[in-house]
Amino acid sequence: MIKAMIFDLDGTLVQTERLKALSYARALLELCSSEVTEAQVLEAFKDVVGLSRRQVAASLLAKFSAEGAAMQRAAEFGVSTPWQAFIQIRLRYYQAMVADPQVLRDNQWPHNMALLESARRADCKVGLATMSHCQQVQHVLKALELTDSFDFIATRDDVERGKPDPEIYLLSANELGVPASQCLVIEDSPTGVQAALNAGMWCIAVATPFTRTKLYESNLLDQGWIVDDPKQLPTVLEKMLAERLAER
Repeated sequence: MIKAMIFDLDGTLVQTERLKALSYARALLELCSSEVTEAQVLEAFKDVVGLSRRQVAASLLAKFSAEGAAMQRAAEFGVSTPWQAFIQIRLRYYQAMVADPQVLRDNQWPHNMALLESARRADCKVGLATMSHCQQVQHVLKALELTDSFDFIATRDDVERGKPDPEIYLLSANELGVPASQCLVIEDSPTGVQAALNAGMWCIAVATPFTRTKLYESNLLDQGWIVDDPKQLPTVLEKMLAERLAER
């Protein structure tokens, strides 16, 4: 039986992958506007979702042959590599976007937000487990009017190891007072799904345009637990709850 529902934040409740992709695209346009389009970068970003900042930056610079242009900006930021300069440029764009509460509200995922509200009404324990830092999380939750919506919030600041390590999910289960086997995780990426499964929890992955392909390629979940059409989320959830009840 499911007694707690734990949500990821980035990509699950709010479309931060899209905002990150846009920030990289605008940074590349700043570096070499005549040689790349925003649409090209957004498509290329799908291949690097879930990688570290360094890996994402280096990959996109190489793909669009922008290392030289980025290196010319290194001294401006007091760094010594093209990828470091590129990250500083894109952070300016990203921070400007997420600083605006309306941008965050415009980029929330309505289907997952509705599920969160349903869980709260059902008197289910509700947690948040995110690899964002506490200050960033509080800003996003305030913008989305979710500050008081969770029984426990775990952030990157609370754990030693990030996803796919299960630490953050095990911490959440412990603080919620619910066994891991009775927790359902709502995620959007293979890395998050792996963390939930490593913790011994049930998991539904709600795919986004940036994570859909990798979710299927990862083979971490039965395809029945991957939601492509947001309208099907309640149906998939009902099916999972029915399976859990049948196991009792």
